[in-house]
Amino acid sequence: MTDSSTQYIKAEQAFVLPPKAFAPIPDDVTVSEVSNIGTGLFVGRVDELKALEAAFAQPGKVVVHTVHGLGRVGKSALAAHWAAQRHEKVRWWVTADTEAAVDAGLASLAEALQSGLAGLPAELQRARAVAWLADHDGWLLVLDNVEDPRHIRPLLDRVPGGRVLITTRRATGWHHQATTIRLGVFEPAEAVDLFTRVLTHQGPRDTDSAAAVCEELGHLALAVEQAAAYCAETGTSPSEYLNMLARWPSAMFAAGTTGGDSERTIARIWHLTLNHLTDTPLAGDLLRILAWYAPDSIPRALLHGLAAPPQLATAIGKLVAYSMITDNHDGTLTIHRLLQVLARTPDPDDPHRLPEAVDQARDQAAALLADAFPADVDQPETWPQCRSLLPHTDALTRNHTPDHDTTHTARALDCAATYRVGQGALAPALHALQRALTTRERLLGGDHPDTLTSRNNLAAEYQMAGDLGRATPLYQRTLTERERVLGDDHPDTLNSRHNLAGTYRAAGDLGRATPPAHPDGAGAGFGR
Repeated sequence: MTDSSTQYIKAEQAFVLPPKAFAPIPDDVTVSEVSNIGTGLFVGRVDELKALEAAFAQPGKVVVHTVHGLGRVGKSALAAHWAAQRHEKVRWWVTADTEAAVDAGLASLAEALQSGLAGLPAELQRARAVAWLADHDGWLLVLDNVEDPRHIRPLLDRVPGGRVLITTRRATGWHHQATTIRLGVFEPAEAVDLFTRVLTHQGPRDTDSAAAVCEELGHLALAVEQAAAYCAETGTSPSEYLNMLARWPSAMFAAGTTGGDSERTIARIWHLTLNHLTDTPLAGDLLRILAWYAPDSIPRALLHGLAAPPQLATAIGKLVAYSMITDNHDGTLTIHRLLQVLARTPDPDDPHRLPEAVDQARDQAAALLADAFPADVDQPETWPQCRSLLPHTDALTRNHTPDHDTTHTARALDCAATYRVGQGALAPALHALQRALTTRERLLGGDHPDTLTSRNNLAAEYQMAGDLGRATPLYQRTLTERERVLGDDHPDTLNSRHNLAGTYRAAGDLGRATPPAHPDGAGAGFGR
């Protein structure tokens, strides 16, 4: 018997279900009834498709396979194309970027399996779907864009049979739960094929420079597709697109097309991924610094001065986990070139690319390089280290104008040039020494010891190239300044006197030549 507060359910809270909602989900479902997987334009990926077929060939227990890679590298397109060719009785696509999205996808599966479940609360629909999956095999789930393995772990723990294909940016965190395959960028021919198909979908178009556009975009699937769609919609030729990308990169990375998904632009993907890393600010700093180096074979040791080892390891691990960089397991890192361009392109409206943060990262990249070069770059035992830093010095100075050079940039240039001279590469060394001298004169003044060293080294390079007309006045000025600043007996002054004597002797002007400072006679002297 109840008390005076009678228990009841308000009418607006009640669910009136049809009788078939209480019946078990039938076993005799057909593919046409329970598949929501379609596919669009798809090119290439032959090896990856074969790898998926092999991974899912084993019978019996649940098979979980993960396709991971940089945002918009084509993971979802690969999964959709592969899944659309499968013959499982139930094939279902679930957007899985949040826990709520996973629940919604499973609820929609329950409705597809039994339409009478449409009136149930979502949590009950989800439970019915999971129960059916747990009791059956011969099904395929595609869990797309998983951001956190914890969002899908309860589901995977409940389903002993069937097939699960996961796409994710997360390269780590799966452990024994799933086997993995890393999806890289397109092969050049595949990228051009995709670009051409999109561009010419409505009819013939100018495809000249299509390969150059794909190369500039690093053969990244989304970037290639969006560039082609932009050209097709706006009437822009591939060569014109290249020019706009070079002049207005920020605008082009954010450009979409009519009816396109504004959330899927290159700039937006970068932004959303870094939003997941806000708890590790060093990760964003590190990515902006790496943007100034060459994309491949970046020595981890180059970054040692950036932060304490535990903090640096954590930041690198986060970027690897989200496929923003790749750990090559040989002491080096790799970053996609398009991501680099985006990271060093300032945008006052993007908190991850504020102009001051981009400038700071550029200067930090120069400082790390300057510190990484050994003191004696002309000694053979230091050459392997110098050789590993050379492409990153070239990339740093190629990616910004000389007016942004710092004293650290000048040191890196000077060290790289000295190494190159030792290898006989005089032409690139000459350009680097000229730039280093200009920077030091601008920042330190004409009589600073580092400026005098730069001037001496440039003179030595001219002498080695046989251009005594340029070497001699530089040596003369360096000697005059060193005598004034350092004194007549300073070792650097003596070195300058020796070098000047060498140029006089090489020119046949023995009357002006002074006795050499060293018994080995005339010769250019680098580094002093």
